[in-house]
Amino acid sequence: MSSDHMQPETELEKDQYDEQVISIDRVARVVKGGRRFRFRALVVTGDHKSKVGVGVSKGSDVQSAVSKATAKARKNLIHIPIKNGTIPHDVTLKHSGSHVVLRPALPGTGLIAGGVIRTVLELGGVQNALSKSLGSSNKINTAYATYKALGDLVPSEQWVTRRKVAKK
Repeated sequence: MSSDHMQPETELEKDQYDEQVISIDRVARVVKGGRRFRFRALVVTGDHKSKVGVGVSKGSDVQSAVSKATAKARKNLIHIPIKNGTIPHDVTLKHSGSHVVLRPALPGTGLIAGGVIRTVLELGGVQNALSKSLGSSNKINTAYATYKALGDLVPSEQWVTRRKVAKK
C-alpha cells in the first residue's frame, strides 16, 4: 500500500516542472578508426513560478542525452526573486563569449527577449522583462549566462541602502 501511495507523489513532482529542449547537436570525437558520433542536448526546466534550471549533457543517442540533460537541469534549479511579474533590478552577466543584459519592465510590457533568453525567462515565471544578448550567439553560453544572471538577482527586501545623516 505504501508503494502505491509513493507513486503519485513522484509523478506529481515530475509534472511540476516543464522541460524544453533548446538544441540537440551531433558531436564527433576523432579516433584512430575514424569519427565516433554522440549527441549533445541543452535542456531548460522550470515551474513557471520562480524556479529554473539549465542542463547540458551528451549521450550515445538523442533520448539518453535529453534525459541526462533534464536530470542535470532539475538538479541545478535556482530561485528567481520575482516581484510584480518582473525581476527586481538590472543585471548584466558574461559567460564565456556571451553577454546578457536583463532589465525589469512595467506590467503589460511582456517579455522582450528572443531565443534562449526568452525560454529561460518563460520557464522561470518572469512575465515582464527587457533583455539583450551581446557577443556570441552560442545557445549553451547564452543559456548559462541568463541562468547565472537570474541567480545573481537580489530581492528588493535585501537591498542595502544608506540614509544621509544631517550634520550638526
